[in-house]
Amino acid sequence: MKNSDINIRDPFVIFENGKYYMYGTRAASFGIKTGGFDVYVSQDMKNWNEPEECFNSAKYGMNGGVNWAPEVHLYNGLYYMFATFTKDNGLRGTYILKADNPMGPFNPHSKGAVTPYEWECLDGTLYVENGEPYLVFCHEHTQIIDGTICFLRLNDALTEAEGEPVTLFSASSPSYIEQKPEGEHYVTDGPFMYKTKNETLLMLWSTFIDGQYAECLVRFKGASIKSGYEHLEPLIDNDGGHGMIFKAGSGLFLTFHKPNQTDYERPHFVELEDCGDTLKLAVK
Repeated sequence: MKNSDINIRDPFVIFENGKYYMYGTRAASFGIKTGGFDVYVSQDMKNWNEPEECFNSAKYGMNGGVNWAPEVHLYNGLYYMFATFTKDNGLRGTYILKADNPMGPFNPHSKGAVTPYEWECLDGTLYVENGEPYLVFCHEHTQIIDGTICFLRLNDALTEAEGEPVTLFSASSPSYIEQKPEGEHYVTDGPFMYKTKNETLLMLWSTFIDGQYAECLVRFKGASIKSGYEHLEPLIDNDGGHGMIFKAGSGLFLTFHKPNQTDYERPHFVELEDCGDTLKLAVK
């Protein structure tokens, strides 16, 4: 399969032993009741094996709503999938699954959602700071109108939250976001943490700029997620977003879906340049 054949949202890639493993939201029906997640395998980011199911949500009674944005992180020698499902109260939240290898099968690991039970949340990602695991996630605009990005401490076993959530910023806060009439919504999607070659802490996140899905960038003022932040200029502002960063050999890559239109979403790959204190798209 070529990238142009793969209809997924929210692509997430890990590179191991010369192979790329790609996960994502099954884009049919906008990822609602789609039965789980697949993994695609490639050796060149251009030609992919047919998808293999790596998590069956119906098997565990988790197919009652959304099946969104699977991320796979290697943590303490095991593979943990962070993904959004619909809770028993009808609100969305981040759950954590576990497997022995990147092909799965993944099985439920956390004690239900690790995001607050009464919050509508999505797109949880793992961030480890000084050996302590944190969940960075979105509190959805569907519940609070002006969506926010938050973080909370997880226990070391990644089974539940340990401590209260902290709000970093709201979707309306960057200077490049046009202010809307009262009551209109601002979206936060897809946070992803990255440390540069000189240990500057950055975060990707997505929102809409002038109606176009965009890949945005935040720089923290210290080496900690608790150290304050500043908004940098967006990396992509032409209807592509919900991205993540991965290394492959000597290369650094951003993957994201584009366009942000149901049935047409495809994974895209661009090379990045690590400038030490920020990131920019590599010039070819």
